[in-house]
Amino acid sequence: MSPFQLTRTLPEDATDAALRADVLHGLTRTPKELPPKWFYDARGSELFEEITRLPEYYPTRAEREILAARAPDIAAATGARTLVELGSGSSEKTRFLIDALLPGLDSYVPVDVSESALTGAAEALLAERPGLHLHALVADFTRGLALPGTPGPRLIAFLGGTIGNLLPAERRVFLRSVRAMMTPSDALLLGTDLVKDEATLVAAYDDVAGVTAAFNKNVLAVIGRELDADVRPEDFDHVALWNREQEWIEMRLRARHALTVKVRELDLVVSFEKGEEVRTEVSAKFRQAGVRAELTAAGLEPTHWWTDAEGRFALSLATAR
Repeated sequence: MSPFQLTRTLPEDATDAALRADVLHGLTRTPKELPPKWFYDARGSELFEEITRLPEYYPTRAEREILAARAPDIAAATGARTLVELGSGSSEKTRFLIDALLPGLDSYVPVDVSESALTGAAEALLAERPGLHLHALVADFTRGLALPGTPGPRLIAFLGGTIGNLLPAERRVFLRSVRAMMTPSDALLLGTDLVKDEATLVAAYDDVAGVTAAFNKNVLAVIGRELDADVRPEDFDHVALWNREQEWIEMRLRARHALTVKVRELDLVVSFEKGEEVRTEVSAKFRQAGVRAELTAAGLEPTHWWTDAEGRFALSLATAR
């Protein structure tokens, strides 16, 4: 068996079609919004990697701290022979899990919409760990997923606090879809950023160096390039605020003045009033009781809860009930 396989479950034009649909829907609704997945072209991915190294952005460091300390416990609790990672990206933090699960680990199944990210991560991992079988899936895990026939038990990892980018109804659908993929011997490892003081939260999404502002505005560059839009990032300000009622951070783009944007590929003209905002990301923060309730409602049984030393971030382990 080849150490590397890649399966594409998305049609070749799926990304283009999804971008067109999201921009058309998002910029013609009130209030305007765009999904955060469109931050991540090559430039956006570079900017996000830079964000993870900023002093204000604690989630990546906090989650890495937990993985470094608890990966052996996770391996012992699951005995996983297959590791599935949803939204794997560079697979950088996943190495803690892979190393802890070896030598019993047979297969690693990274899932991402970016084929280039998957192949790049695969090359690095296989060079470091030549005995590993790697079956990459080019797929959108929010739209249902068929996993390859790899040995169980399986550990499904969803790291980085990415679940916070889903609205509550979307989280319910997502967690139920994950449960549907699982057998009784499988487990889910979920990363969640935790509620904390507003100043720390806002600073993590509005750094003094302006890297997050550039990342937020990159969605405009993507729309301009891919849909032939005459939108200019300099016409918008980056906004990050804490929604106390919903307990999530919102990133927005605020028009500096009244303007009109032509999206030629969609034959669309969009008007903005001065100060009008486009919501580009929601990043929910969690409490332990809430995470347990959401997992339980999806048919999962929470078994472990680990945080970093400062209690900023959590990893929870749950099995299929």
